[in-house]
Amino acid sequence: MTSAAFSRPGAVDLSSLSQPAPASGGYVMDVAEADFQAVAAKSSQYPVILEFHSPRDPNGRVVSDTLAELVNAAGGKFLLGRVDVDAEPRVAQALGVQAVPTVVAVVGGQLAPLFQGTKSREEISAILDQIAQLAIANGMTGRAQPVATAGSPDVAEAPAGNPRFAKADAALEAGDFEAAVAEFDALLKETPGDAEALAGRAQAALLVRSAGFDPATIVARAEAGPTDVAAQLDAADLEIIQGRYEEAFDRLLGLAGQLPADERDPIRVRLLELFEVVGRAEPVVLKARRRLASVLF
Repeated sequence: MTSAAFSRPGAVDLSSLSQPAPASGGYVMDVAEADFQAVAAKSSQYPVILEFHSPRDPNGRVVSDTLAELVNAAGGKFLLGRVDVDAEPRVAQALGVQAVPTVVAVVGGQLAPLFQGTKSREEISAILDQIAQLAIANGMTGRAQPVATAGSPDVAEAPAGNPRFAKADAALEAGDFEAAVAEFDALLKETPGDAEALAGRAQAALLVRSAGFDPATIVARAEAGPTDVAAQLDAADLEIIQGRYEEAFDRLLGLAGQLPADERDPIRVRLLELFEVVGRAEPVVLKARRRLASVLF
């Protein structure tokens, strides 16, 4: 893997070609030393992705643009903070960053190095999916608010989200996942089909089911009972939490294909819930949804 060092000779100023597009709202912001701690503190609510870049690095633009696109498309699952190592060398030094681009996640105040150098869009998307599921597995279900301004020490955020979800969000933050499910159910009675409520309910339900999971026991049960519906459902939940979406969907779709038609409904219901957890528009979900239709019909 190649990456550009901070101290690069540069007779030609490449900043006009390689500078990432300015953060202009969405879920992307520029981070300076003065506001670094405040930004990192947000990781108690949702993952913060830190991208260390330099305008002198001609290879970093693609990574910057891809990260911004994926983070904005996630709609608040993450906040992307961009650190210009030339302008903010002390932040980079404090985190031990030695080359650009370097991307690090902050989850619950803990640093998790993600990658250094260039990555494809598919690889970056998969990495972000893993961070999202790590957050869910740790009961972190907050959502970032769109950044109102960027590039200054006092970056403001938009007002709080839809107040309809306040009780459900409070229950999630308190770790009372059963109460969160009940709140989302109440919302869905008022507005059936609400996409955000469906996704929130699915995530909260996954947290309820996975409380106290012992991965080794779940794997052993699934291996011992390939047609044991309960064991396979638990194994699929575990795989979703681990970010192994395709394996989870393959497991349940394969099981559905082995069962009589009148015994498939629990599999169908669970798959639909897990589709909401992962995201309706994700390619792996679209593929699994097509397979589910062929199995059922």
